[in-house]
Amino acid sequence: MPRTFVFLLIGLFFGTGFGFLLAAGTGVQLEGHHHGDDVHDHAAHDHGQGDMNGHDHSRMVEAGTPAPTLRIALHPDGPQSRNLHIDVTGFTFDPEGVNGPHVPGKGHAHVYVDGVKVARAYGPWMQLQALPVGPHDIRVALYTNDHSQLVSNGEPIEATAQVVIE
Repeated sequence: MPRTFVFLLIGLFFGTGFGFLLAAGTGVQLEGHHHGDDVHDHAAHDHGQGDMNGHDHSRMVEAGTPAPTLRIALHPDGPQSRNLHIDVTGFTFDPEGVNGPHVPGKGHAHVYVDGVKVARAYGPWMQLQALPVGPHDIRVALYTNDHSQLVSNGEPIEATAQVVIE
């Protein structure tokens, strides 16, 4: 029995190391949440390159008239989780059209917690799980199918809310 345990530990050690090397060698990047005080939103400006899928989120597209409206609300779902409701008018979530050409009035939303993008939303509801204790700024912005940010009169179409997890 102890010999089996030793082989298990050796396998876990080398398997984990191989996984990290493989991920680093292929340029895999993980999206996560922020634990420090230096909040920096990389999606808010261009570093000269797109995300790991080649999408340039710094492009902006005028929404036209009338512009979509966006409101968000947070509903408790356990001690540290919240259900996020994304309420839009003049805009249709289009998961089938993602990565395709821009279609006026269609696309998806990006969800940010404390300035860090945590997800894309392809519908009006999503869960924000296990938020750390403390205050958090939630921001949702609308994007087109081709990953351009949707703007109205040059201003991003976005909504913000604050939540405190106790």
